[in-house]
Amino acid sequence: MQRGRGRLLGSHETNIILDSIADGVFTVDRDFRITSFNRAAEEITGVSREETQGHPCWEVFRADICETDCALKHSIKTGEPVINRPIYILRSDGRRVPISISSAVLRDRQGNIVGGVETFRDLSLVEELRKRMERQYTFADILSQSHKMTKIFSILPEVAESDSTVLIEGESGTGKELLARAIHHLSSRQKKNMVVVNCGALPDTLLESELFGYKAGAFTDAKKDKPGRFARADGGTLFLDEIGDISPALQVRLLRVIQEKTYEPLGSTAPLKANVRIIAATNRDLDDEVKKGRFRQDLYFRINVIRLLLPPLRERKEAIPLLAQHFVDQMNRLRGKSITGLSDASLAVFMEYDWPGNIRELENAIEHAFVLVHTGQIEPHHLPRVFHDIVGVDKGTPRGRTLAEIEARAIHEALTRNNGKRLAAARELGINKTTLWRKMKRLNLEWPPSHA
Repeated sequence: MQRGRGRLLGSHETNIILDSIADGVFTVDRDFRITSFNRAAEEITGVSREETQGHPCWEVFRADICETDCALKHSIKTGEPVINRPIYILRSDGRRVPISISSAVLRDRQGNIVGGVETFRDLSLVEELRKRMERQYTFADILSQSHKMTKIFSILPEVAESDSTVLIEGESGTGKELLARAIHHLSSRQKKNMVVVNCGALPDTLLESELFGYKAGAFTDAKKDKPGRFARADGGTLFLDEIGDISPALQVRLLRVIQEKTYEPLGSTAPLKANVRIIAATNRDLDDEVKKGRFRQDLYFRINVIRLLLPPLRERKEAIPLLAQHFVDQMNRLRGKSITGLSDASLAVFMEYDWPGNIRELENAIEHAFVLVHTGQIEPHHLPRVFHDIVGVDKGTPRGRTLAEIEARAIHEALTRNNGKRLAAARELGINKTTLWRKMKRLNLEWPPSHA
């Protein structure tokens, strides 16, 4: 249709233009039902435009502001735009994504408000780089579909608020430091430092000076005062990793600090206040260490006020697909690649493996694969050599279950744990209820199971 020198764009042309934009764009009517959804919006949310049409926007985005402080609702109500507001949304696969949103109203030719438009930009790379620079984490970063981990997550806010000493037990690589950081960043001490000390990596004399600091002249090379880790963590959190490795002599001094809330730097006679929260971690069985006389019982009682046990990855294998995809997405952002994920064969290999190195080993395996794979999926031959010992890998026919069988089993177990409640099972699996229904239909999974 011609209008003067120009021509009004049709809906098809408008869609082509919107699909060429790198930012997500969607529009809603006055009832906040989605009327258009561009290609970038599909990629960022993981939801196709066909699935969004006519649905309320909050069902698609599941953002942390949807119920209380919706930007579109503000724009439609006041007529004022919202510019570059940072929020988080929940993708269809359950992954939490940081985005920046801007919203404005849509008006008809008479000036009446007929809906709204929102643009949003994926900030995942910015967030990833920020975390690597600041080494800050939240408990949403500790990904797992395991019901054992869900129990830990459910009490984590209360643990963080309590300010009590916490003991985290678990094998190496299970994420003990990540859990400690999550507790710190959920606590009232989050604006202060979290200082990490690896007690197993330092000899006793050096560890003592690292913890408590020293005064000038305390020993031959002490030219000037040096504050210790307790001083650096003042007002914040001190994370004592591998506390089971410290000597009995240092255990005595640490017990005194925890009991009296004061400490003395080496060479000093004036006590300093220890305003720190202590989180300790170990890969040893401290109960057994106490019985064998290698760890003081009184110190054990002091640090074991709240005990969190991180299960090894081999006991929560249902978490492997989500964890692996998380690391693939992370490496894609950092390496500028677009690897789609693990092939069915690679995932089957992962499900067969016992993971002695736990989550850390899983992350390293993905990083190794990224050196060798350039496009497409990660195949078994891209994985470290240790995985090649699993029967059938070299032939591309890994032993054990198929991906469909793994997925069906994970869904069945989630439904069983949640007494058949699909919404609760979907939340545990990190997907929405509709996605769960589609997966069950595709896998011919009945609930309750038919025993015919």
